[in-house]
Amino acid sequence: MNINAAIIDQRLSTLMEDIREQAENELAISGDDIKLKSLAFVYLCVKTVLDLSEDEAFECLTEGSQDFGVDAIHISQEHDGEFTVSLFQGKYKRDLDGNAAFSTNSVVTMINAIRYLFDPSAQLNNINRRLQAKVEEARSLIRDGYIPQVRALACNNGLEWDSNGQKEIDLANLGNQVLWEHINHDRLVKILQAAKPVNDDLHFKGALIVEDFNFSRVLLGRIAVTEIAALIERHGERLLERNIRRYLGLQGNRVNEAIYETLSGDEKNNFYFFNNGITLTCDKFSHNALQKSDYQVKIENLQIINGGQTCITIHRALKDKDLFTNVQEAYVLVRLYQLPNNNEELVRRITYATNSQNPVDLRDLKANDDKQRTLKTDIDQLGYIYKPKRGDSSTKPNEITSGVAAESILAVWRKKPHQAKFFAREHFGKLYDCVFSNDLNGAQTILAALIHRHSENKRKRPPQDAPNFLPYASCFISMMMGRYLLNDMNIDVSGINHKIFQQAIDRFEQKKDEYFEQALDAIANALRALYGEADVSLQQLAATFRRGDLINKLL
Repeated sequence: MNINAAIIDQRLSTLMEDIREQAENELAISGDDIKLKSLAFVYLCVKTVLDLSEDEAFECLTEGSQDFGVDAIHISQEHDGEFTVSLFQGKYKRDLDGNAAFSTNSVVTMINAIRYLFDPSAQLNNINRRLQAKVEEARSLIRDGYIPQVRALACNNGLEWDSNGQKEIDLANLGNQVLWEHINHDRLVKILQAAKPVNDDLHFKGALIVEDFNFSRVLLGRIAVTEIAALIERHGERLLERNIRRYLGLQGNRVNEAIYETLSGDEKNNFYFFNNGITLTCDKFSHNALQKSDYQVKIENLQIINGGQTCITIHRALKDKDLFTNVQEAYVLVRLYQLPNNNEELVRRITYATNSQNPVDLRDLKANDDKQRTLKTDIDQLGYIYKPKRGDSSTKPNEITSGVAAESILAVWRKKPHQAKFFAREHFGKLYDCVFSNDLNGAQTILAALIHRHSENKRKRPPQDAPNFLPYASCFISMMMGRYLLNDMNIDVSGINHKIFQQAIDRFEQKKDEYFEQALDAIANALRALYGEADVSLQQLAATFRRGDLINKLL
């Protein structure tokens, strides 16, 4: 028995119970623990690899009948004319020896799915509803001119595909838009062990600059890219616990492609000048200061807080042994900060400062913002729990995460449902002050979250006669439901406060189903006003709701 395979198998037993009810309600998987365990494995892979919350990870699942071999799909926000689609196929075996390879037939299934699903002209027949909604969303982006970058993630509790599988990938000739990755028990355990401190030695070339100030120490120097590759090989994702960006993949990301091209081209010895460098933090570093150059530095609790993309791209590139031998004189700038113990606030601020020039998920970095602290106090005293930071535990009915709050407020009170749904990366960036304005209070936040939660529950578990636009319209429905509630109470949003909080909750609970049906009718009428009686494809619907074409007609 493989120990890592056993660890994952034990973890799946817990996850099965966590998702059992949701799997029965949303995926019609009930009474079959073998299927449920396979689903739990895919769920674990999605949640762990993409660093998603429980709800976000489950939302990606498409496993079931008519799924084209795609067990989960995640579509990123578009950026710089591109968007990333992560496709997961899971194969989980009860044999825990970990010796079975990902089958060639499964590789072929993924190849066929990629060819078919990302061709906007191909008819989608015999496809399950959850997968169809996501595929049409991706296709609408493609029709609008955005370029998909696909991560094909083959997940099992065994070995990578064999030479026959690789031959099929090569023959498929899908180009550099598709990146193939293998996820198994070993990879998952490495990521899950990220909290374990990394202690290691780094070999710096040439002179160092070391300075002590403000009870901290700073080291500046250069390291060979081969040393970086070896460091990632030894520790992997454990080094990226504090890095707030996920690895975007080698193909399709221009920065990562530029790194690879520089290392493989004639300019590799100038890599030091072309790259912004890597920022590391640690609890302690030490070196022999009597030397004049070429230091070995011992480091305790090492973390990469900026430059994770660079490090992993270097690691992937240098797996090419010919390239590895030709980059011995390529170096990268390293900044190493030894910070005071237990000073998470300083680490947070440094991480924010060194990453904020790029589009990142800023939720955790905003968690200690004054607005978030005030909002938490206000919400907590109303009997709910506000969670500014992401966590591993499931969200309970009386808990509201900052991510859910932002999406709900933007849709319900700010009347920007398209930005609530499709601009999540900016909720804590450019849209932060719009969402969390100075006059926002706890009562408004809770009520918005409850309204949007009801709309989302209807989207996830649609009634039999649900209209075909429902998968894309939950934020628009939430906006209309909020409007109906305010009209019923004869107030505007500024009138919602702790004094009438319970009255507003009671009114919403009493009439929420009526509001929902009203919202469906209003949206259907708005679509008819926009398109007439013509049939509207799912691709058109996805694009319509993403652009917000209906807002003026609805309001």
